Amino acid sequence: MDKPTDRTVFQNAWVVDDIEVACRKWVDELGVGPFHIADYTPETFDEITYHGQPSELAMRVGIAQAGNVQIELIEPISEECAYRDSVPKGTMAFHHMCVWTLDFEADHAYFDKLGYPAANTGKLGDIEFAYFDTRPLLGCMLEVVTKADSVVQNFESYKEIAKNWDGKDPIRYR
Repeated sequence: MDKPTDRTVFQNAWVVDDIEVACRKWVDELGVGPFHIADYTPETFDEITYHGQPSELAMRVGIAQAGNVQIELIEPISEECAYRDSVPKGTMAFHHMCVWTLDFEADHAYFDKLGYPAANTGKLGDIEFAYFDTRPLLGCMLEVVTKADSVVQNFESYKEIAKNWDGKDPIRYR
């Protein structure tokens, strides 16, 4: 099959209203952790689009590893974003699966051709990402992110930390 996307789903993500509360519930009730929380302001990104128009994006993100799957919890700060397209404020819900891309432009063209437009796209240095509205196909969005060594190494470190985690320091800020 000649498809540009690496179709290995490595992450599942939920939109939440309070990142610390949500992370604590995952830790306390499911034993998943530790969570690594980061704040992303509009200044974090080199470029953001929302439905094809220049935009801004702000959010708080918590990432943990649960076996082979990365768990991402997202507290949107921006109201006009892919997260709020499918998860209204005041609710918590599954939002997207994430796969790597080895050719961002080819993936973007591929999903556009299939009729799954990008709700948000963004760029941070040499890392590009997009949330494609694949809800008619998957019931959720699909995030595609550049498979860059720096990101892979960062995510691998979370995996290693989770393997030997003793339950201490369940929420860590980066």
